[in-house]
Amino acid sequence: MDRTVDTANLGAQAINLSPLHLFMHASIVVQLVILGLVFCSAFVWAVIIEKYMSVRRVNREADAFEERFWSGGSLDDIYEAEGAKPSNPMAAVFGAAMGEWRRSARINGADMSRGGVRERVDRAITITVTREMDRLGKRLIALATIGPVAPFIGLFGTVWGIMHAFGSIAAQHNTNLAVVAPGISEALFATAIGLLTAIPAYVAYNVTSGALDLFAERLSSFGIEFAAILSRQSEERS
Repeated sequence: MDRTVDTANLGAQAINLSPLHLFMHASIVVQLVILGLVFCSAFVWAVIIEKYMSVRRVNREADAFEERFWSGGSLDDIYEAEGAKPSNPMAAVFGAAMGEWRRSARINGADMSRGGVRERVDRAITITVTREMDRLGKRLIALATIGPVAPFIGLFGTVWGIMHAFGSIAAQHNTNLAVVAPGISEALFATAIGLLTAIPAYVAYNVTSGALDLFAERLSSFGIEFAAILSRQSEERS
């Protein structure tokens, strides 16, 4: 009869080892750790979604702009339509270079070999690429921070929870598995949440950084090609 009761009690304990039950019965410190990790996890996924959509959008806009740019239209018309008030990074690079060239043309007659015009155009391109990539890379540092730190925060919650569980065991003078398991499970739950927070952050940081590096190379390559076009046009006019 006693064995039947013990088995039933163990079954009840196993049934109650759900995430909500573990959270509600954890110590206040472990609960705070779990809440912090859940908040970080929500933030990580918000950044992941935002960066995924941003990278897709800027690449799509760059494709459309390059199609219009290489269609053979007038550079002045493209500048007036998109370069003066750019709505995407590629147009911003074009607008910065074209704007610098036009300002220099009024002074040096569009000759890029005079007065350091080519250097100013190249500098305008470099500054614009850097500014646009900084804007696209916002909150990436948060992913880079949460990724390696979250497991240690979860581990802190686990250590604290195990200490709390051992204290309860000592107070009850009972080392039965039914007494030990809930407290240990509550503690290990914090580590699990930490890993579930860290892994997406770490993966997303590496994937997004790679995608942004490729886009930065795309902007730089376009800037170099456009500077060469401006140089040829200045030679034809001189």
